[in-house]
Amino acid sequence: MKNFDAIVIGAGQAGPFLAARMVEKGMKVALIERKFLGGTCVNAGCMPTKTLVASARAAHVARSAAAYGVNIGGEIAIDMKVVRARAETVTMNARNGLIGWFAGMDGISVIYGHARFEGPKTVSVNGETLTAPRIFLNVGARPVIPELPGIDDIDYLTSTSIIQLDTLPRHLAVIGGSYIGLEFAQMYRRFGAEVSVIEHGPKLASREDEDISDAIAEILRSEGIGVHTDSGNIAFAGNGKGVSVIAGSAEIDASHVLIATGRKPNTDDLGLDAAGVATDKRGYITVDDKLATNVEGIFALGDCNGHGAFTHTSYNDFEIAAANLLDGDNRKLSSRIPAYALYIDPPLGRVGMTEKQARGSGRRIMVSTRPMSRVGRANERGETKGFMKVIADAETKEILGAAILGIEGDEVIHGLIDAMNAGTPYPTLKWSVPIHPTVSELIPTLLGDLKPV
Repeated sequence: MKNFDAIVIGAGQAGPFLAARMVEKGMKVALIERKFLGGTCVNAGCMPTKTLVASARAAHVARSAAAYGVNIGGEIAIDMKVVRARAETVTMNARNGLIGWFAGMDGISVIYGHARFEGPKTVSVNGETLTAPRIFLNVGARPVIPELPGIDDIDYLTSTSIIQLDTLPRHLAVIGGSYIGLEFAQMYRRFGAEVSVIEHGPKLASREDEDISDAIAEILRSEGIGVHTDSGNIAFAGNGKGVSVIAGSAEIDASHVLIATGRKPNTDDLGLDAAGVATDKRGYITVDDKLATNVEGIFALGDCNGHGAFTHTSYNDFEIAAANLLDGDNRKLSSRIPAYALYIDPPLGRVGMTEKQARGSGRRIMVSTRPMSRVGRANERGETKGFMKVIADAETKEILGAAILGIEGDEVIHGLIDAMNAGTPYPTLKWSVPIHPTVSELIPTLLGDLKPV
């Protein structure tokens, strides 16, 4: 049996950084990873997909060049092998950077293998038993494959496997109208594929307010993407040249099918029962406000605890754990203000409550919206789709939430994220003096237009 001060299972966006902090404190740490350092973000999520999004945008800009007075002769051609290789290079650079970082770090043992609990303080991996007083789980999540008629009879793609494609689909059917599916839908449309998005529910991006969801659908339709909502019972059948996708009253002849119907935690094969670690009905590990499980000394970080499915929330879990356990701080999960982005083009930046959530909270609220067509930067760039929206508390003047769907929305939203984290009332921001011409310069104007609802 090998003894450590801490064992970290999973090398996503929380575990490696926590391991490094503990090593800095003189601890002996085992970092166990069954596949690749960096987790989903580096290997099958943010980094490769946003690299693909960048290639798709380059193709879109090239096709639109004539509107800017730039003439490009001939048809815009996409070399999918180069597109894929570029994304793979970005992934490998990040992964190898982590490998090199840990190779030069004394006090850490990086172990590749499948870890399972043998008890609350012991873990087995590769036939060896490891023990530590503290064990941290950062095991991430994987795509959910729903039980749909005919799905077992077809070849389908997931968000993990689609990034390996080096050929262009004739017609990509995306099953699921949420964030991952929408990003791949627009991406492949811009690469030149015919694309259909099929959503069982009544709207795309169901977490958003209806006006945001409708605007997202309009952006996608404007680029020639078929959007099918309220699709009822979805089914599949091979048709000799691809897949027939039955979606409500529609039948779509697809060459490729992407299943993007959500993710589930990688907790079903860790031997959690042997340690007594509790999970909820969906398999997420139950944690308290400081990320501790019901078993003393065992913590769960990142996607597997169900408190955010993003790289930045996973990294913040590391920050909370490190602050509390290593720095004597008192950081809490409940203090985190939710924020995220949808990386279609133009992107959606979101923070805090939606208008629907704010209305349901019982507060007296104020709302302001502004179309991107009334933003100078958007007009100058010829990218006026989308709108800005902010929600505030009429009594406390607290900013409750915001959505920026439009050019650079994923960056603009940070001014409001920072203000909300600092507890700055919205009247204070009304008097800031922003830089012109930017998208962010309209934030004070947007706040100045807040009206009771």
